[in-house]
Amino acid sequence: MTDTHDYVVANIALADFGRKELDIAETEMPGLMALREEFGSTQPLKGARIAGSLHMTIQTAVLIETLKALGADVRWASCNIFSTQ
Repeated sequence: MTDTHDYVVANIALADFGRKELDIAETEMPGLMALREEFGSTQPLKGARIAGSLHMTIQTAVLIETLKALGADVRWASCNIFSTQ
């Protein structure tokens, strides 16, 4: 059985660097981190399907990870081709 994905990663070697950037951004977004801590275990967004299209920044990624941590099924599309290169 072959795994198929509906996304493309141009350079997976950059994943560790991206994770470090996300970790830094999380320290600068205490509101989202508080939501994760307070509501993460109860999964208040479980069953919610959220789609978005927004300029992909580190901060957007923190928002997406927060929505997922709260239980949402998230699909995202970048609206700016230069932010995903």
